Amino acid sequence: MYLWNMSEQRKIMLIYTGGTIGMVKDFSTGTLKTFDFDKLVEHIPELHHLGCSIDSISFKQPIDSSNMNTDHWISIASSIEKHYTDYDGFVILHGSDTMSYTASAMSFLLENLKKPVIFTGSQLPIGDLRTDAKENLITSVQLAALQKNGEPLIREVGLYFEYKLYRANRTTKVNAEHFEAFSSMNYPALAESGVHLKVYEEYLLPSSKDVFSVHKSMDRHVAILKIFPGMHPSVVNGILELPDLKGIILETFGAGNAPTEAWLLEALQGAVNRGIHIVNVTQCSGGRVLMGRYETSDALLKIPLIDGRDITTEAAITKLMYLLGKDVAMSSFKSKFETSIRGEMALI
Repeated sequence: MYLWNMSEQRKIMLIYTGGTIGMVKDFSTGTLKTFDFDKLVEHIPELHHLGCSIDSISFKQPIDSSNMNTDHWISIASSIEKHYTDYDGFVILHGSDTMSYTASAMSFLLENLKKPVIFTGSQLPIGDLRTDAKENLITSVQLAALQKNGEPLIREVGLYFEYKLYRANRTTKVNAEHFEAFSSMNYPALAESGVHLKVYEEYLLPSSKDVFSVHKSMDRHVAILKIFPGMHPSVVNGILELPDLKGIILETFGAGNAPTEAWLLEALQGAVNRGIHIVNVTQCSGGRVLMGRYETSDALLKIPLIDGRDITTEAAITKLMYLLGKDVAMSSFKSKFETSIRGEMALI
């Protein structure tokens, strides 16, 4: 556990991509509109008390996070690269619907990160009377400014929402109505905000000694296929036979189980034989894949499918895009995916 009191001034870069947190209500019309982030402190004067110097930039056209795509991810990563040496930390304001996807992607694109990159958003607009936006933003800035012995305390991509900071690539949005919108079922919170701001250092990623670098290529020739009872062979074959398909995230039952029907196993085996990477992840919110534990997953182990262990679907699909974008050799792709590179999955 770590208790922190802010003292020295830090420089924080705020990047607004869109989403509810950047909206204020026009009370004459009842509609929501984006506010001017150059006037951020006018809306949240409490930021003065953090002792931080805050600069902000925004997408030219802020977007609903449902419209987020790989080009936007590269744009965010490029902005961090451009300003990396000038700031102590970064806060990304993002719509909650796809925040876990973007934040997971950012964890892979930013290699050997030595500064905090904190994603946050809100369920209610910043000008709403009951908004969660102010607390989320204030604490995210504070987290991005934390230092210990003159160095950033958090050196990874995090997601802060409703009093908890999570490792970004361990998160999933679980609720569309409650303020507690995100969960990290397979990894503990990195920090909690209450009367004191507590950081659990034992759960943070260790610092890398290698040079920080930004990757700017993600391959979109991927798909997610969710197994369900009674699914028709034409559905599976229609996806597995898509032109230019390179990878699939296969969401299976429980601990990585799937029907043992011959047509399904033959379709999966055929796809793997054609060079398509298939990652087995569980549909469950928590827990992990254990291929071979049950008869219904033994055949998947023998194909073999890539073991997704306890990775989230959001992290799995973005990691797949990332590794494909790096042109990882076919012979080593399985082992590369099954290796935790940003703390996104269990080591064994």
